[in-house]
Amino acid sequence: MPKKLTLNIDDELISFAHSYSQQNGLSISKLFEQYLARLRTTEQKQELNPKTANLYGLFQDSPIPDKKQLRKSFHEKSSFYRRTVHNC
Repeated sequence: MPKKLTLNIDDELISFAHSYSQQNGLSISKLFEQYLARLRTTEQKQELNPKTANLYGLFQDSPIPDKKQLRKSFHEKSSFYRRTVHNC
């Protein structure tokens, strides 16, 4: 059941709300209601799947390496592997 709500808002925001609501064919009340409904759904904590939960905080104590460092490490390991395989 809708109830009336009185807000104190900056004049510029009121002007923006009027023009935005007019352009989009919605009342200011409806815009505010939709905003709060969206805010409520995004604020609710979403549960992570177990694999993602295990990764959560993995880089908390050390930064994520940048791409150049990862590529360098990969190439060093792969060149070491190639030398080891060819020398056997």
